[in-house]
Amino acid sequence: MSAPTAIHPSAVVDPGAKLGEGVRVGPFAYIGPEVEIDDGTVVGPHCTVTGPTRIGRDNHFVGHAAIGGDPQDKKFKGERVELVIGDRNQVREFVTINRGTVTGSGITRVGNDNMLLAYTHVAHDCIIGNHCVFSNNSTLAGHVTIEDWVIMSGFAGVHQFCRVGAHAFIGMGVLLSGDVPPFTMVAGDAAGRPRGINSEGLKRRGFDADRIAAIKRAYRTLYVAGLPLAEAKQQLAEQASASDDVRALLQFIESGERPLQR
Repeated sequence: MSAPTAIHPSAVVDPGAKLGEGVRVGPFAYIGPEVEIDDGTVVGPHCTVTGPTRIGRDNHFVGHAAIGGDPQDKKFKGERVELVIGDRNQVREFVTINRGTVTGSGITRVGNDNMLLAYTHVAHDCIIGNHCVFSNNSTLAGHVTIEDWVIMSGFAGVHQFCRVGAHAFIGMGVLLSGDVPPFTMVAGDAAGRPRGINSEGLKRRGFDADRIAAIKRAYRTLYVAGLPLAEAKQQLAEQASASDDVRALLQFIESGERPLQR
């Protein structure tokens, strides 16, 4: 049987908010109208959740987080835009996540099982997948896409409209201005340079030696061989016939609108 919903006496919950079973709202928190929070989610002290925002099950907002705020966009004129957050996310102190814009998709989306550590910022119209880690002070500009299993190190940032592919690792203080393909490690100075593939992360997630070898070969084709991008893509297309991972990497490259981080 689920625990009852518990709202601290000092918290403010708008009558238009909908809270599921076992939701806990801590001291001095504020839950606004058009906010839906599913079962088992904890909203810690001094958190603010404004809507329209939908939050799934078993999330934990630790404290002082500002969730569902207006997009930080000069074009925003109060239109109805949304934030959608999935299940089992951990959101630490002073994290900010904004709603979308009508000039974007209208929705900011955060998936499942992510960790957003202190002072992370997720701007309007961002899409975050599942199982990602955002270390302290990670910052996403508007319209950024972060695929599954990405790790963003402390003080890393992503330029608007950029994408970071699945299983990528972004080093501390790197400021991305281009797309990062899946499996790629980017580190070094603030400009960020590809430094190989995220081998350790792939091993932890069950990638076997053959899969990792195929990904390494694709990385060398793209970044080490000194080929023009068009020629590198041709070689990747040949390699993709024997590797689903290389096929996914090639599809990511071909679907991009911004240049690769090369």
